[in-house]
Amino acid sequence: MDIVAAVVMGIIQGLTEFLPVSSSAHLILVPWFFGWDPEGLIFDVAVHVGTALAVIAFFWKDWVLLAREVLKGLAERNPFGNARRKLAWFIVIGTIPAGIIGLMFEETVEDKFRSPLVPIFTLVVFGLLLLYAEKKSRQNRELKSYALADAIWIGCAQAIALIPGVSRSGITITTAMLRNSDRTSAARFSFLLSTPIIAGAGLLKAFSLFKTMNDPAAEVISFTVLGAGFVAAAVTGFFCIKYFLRYLSRGSFLPFVIYRLLLAAVILIFYFVGL
Repeated sequence: MDIVAAVVMGIIQGLTEFLPVSSSAHLILVPWFFGWDPEGLIFDVAVHVGTALAVIAFFWKDWVLLAREVLKGLAERNPFGNARRKLAWFIVIGTIPAGIIGLMFEETVEDKFRSPLVPIFTLVVFGLLLLYAEKKSRQNRELKSYALADAIWIGCAQAIALIPGVSRSGITITTAMLRNSDRTSAARFSFLLSTPIIAGAGLLKAFSLFKTMNDPAAEVISFTVLGAGFVAAAVTGFFCIKYFLRYLSRGSFLPFVIYRLLLAAVILIFYFVGL
């Protein structure tokens, strides 16, 4: 993979991490379409960390307030004393299922689910589920009204996103809306909830990479390529969050569902017809 390809992949990651169209599917499919030699999961993690930086930078005021309230709550022995304290702990609780599943099944997903055929099914099924959620949801609940049960349900849903084509933002937004959240609140909670998982995955992979750097059989990594992908993902991700939240204040998820269905059809054609 050269620098141009890395930048393209970083831009795609920055867009698809936060849009409900599946970043993992695109990181598999784009190199497959263009015949690029992908860097593998290490490159995937580099661009995921870039998007983690994007979401931290965009919501930095929220993170500062949440951290401050957690410390105050612990000092006062009243950890759930207000809406911000509850939200902070809901993020912690919601992160646990995906963290456990990721640690247990990461190698299985890496070995078994990186075929272009996997996203055909998941793009369609979870895209239609998102459309159903939007139609069914009353959308009468804001982020401040979230409860512990919401965090558990959304957190468990996030664990499913390990499978390419599901979409982390898509499945968490879908679950939130099935619990009658409005679109913007669902997206904000989804983005906040994704941050520890994305950042944690990056740290674990970085640690694994550090341990194997002196191994002659280890994968050769171009840090220039990784850096190009990382920067492209971070910048694109930041602006994607900004304009996606603005769009959700008045727009629906229908265009993203249509995109998912069309993408699945294109994959099917490319794979079986060999265009």
